[in-house]
Amino acid sequence: MQVKELMKNPYVIDKDINLAETAKIMSSKSIGCLLFVYRGKVKGIISESDLLKNFGENKMLSQIMSKNIISINPDETIEGALKLMKENKIKRLPVVSKQKQLVGLISMTDIAANADKLDGEFLFN
Repeated sequence: MQVKELMKNPYVIDKDINLAETAKIMSSKSIGCLLFVYRGKVKGIISESDLLKNFGENKMLSQIMSKNIISINPDETIEGALKLMKENKIKRLPVVSKQKQLVGLISMTDIAANADKLDGEFLFN
């Protein structure tokens, strides 16, 4: 199975906002991360754990977001996505085209929710 078969549309933001606003957006949308995008390209990602680590601080999204983005191509396999997640100890991967344009997001939750459709052996290696 390929990444493009399980990826979802990500929630993106294109302006720098404070952490309180970030938390409100994530809470109201019931999402675990936001992608910071500029001209269609992912420049950063912020997760719930990033917010928790900086709780109560008067900071901007750009100050705490992860900027070293690890992404995956939509044609890559789910096995490849899991390997990247495991190697980098992350739960989410932005999905980007060959032109480096954001096309989706795949998470460990997406993969687990579809485990019955996958060859389960690689999930536990």
